[in-house]
Amino acid sequence: MKPFRILTGVAAPLPMINVDTDMIIPKQFLKTIKRTGLGKNLFDEMRHNADGSNKPEFVLNRAPFTSASILVTGANFGCGSSREHAPWALLDFGIRCVIASSFADLFYNNCFKNGILPLKLPQEDVDKLMQDAEGGLEITVDLEKMEVRRRNMEPIPFELDEFRRKCLLEGLDDIGLTLEHADDITDYEEKLKAEKPWLIGG
Repeated sequence: MKPFRILTGVAAPLPMINVDTDMIIPKQFLKTIKRTGLGKNLFDEMRHNADGSNKPEFVLNRAPFTSASILVTGANFGCGSSREHAPWALLDFGIRCVIASSFADLFYNNCFKNGILPLKLPQEDVDKLMQDAEGGLEITVDLEKMEVRRRNMEPIPFELDEFRRKCLLEGLDDIGLTLEHADDITDYEEKLKAEKPWLIGG
């Protein structure tokens, strides 16, 4: 998983509340188990016409938001089913950070496991960043200093659980966390094999 430390990029505004996972990635695209290739289907029904052509009014189809790496959106983002394809689609499009006042719990947890920072901020701060995003301004999200920096404005501090912060900074998903203890696991297996070989078999 790619580490997340300091992200500076275009922020796309999506001023909608209760954006559910079926809106993020509709059910017909859930057949794949690959984490790549879903970016083209992100927000499919809002972003594309029935013939697959782009809807020019949708934010991600308009410059400079076609290259957005940050999404500023409304409360309760990611509600609905727990499909992990939702963060996969965001990440494949290029979104590394979603900023909102609140998130659905399952989506929130899935983001961290896929290298996306779901950043909870007070609504007044989200409103400020929404204005910046609507103006096409870049935003910097600094996980090392725990702050969001706006152009010519005071930084906005944020808080995050230290374990989740460590995982993002070091690029550790569940497999990476397990591999940090590879030596201990090997030692345990060797000890178990010596003391209780009938449990190992073979």
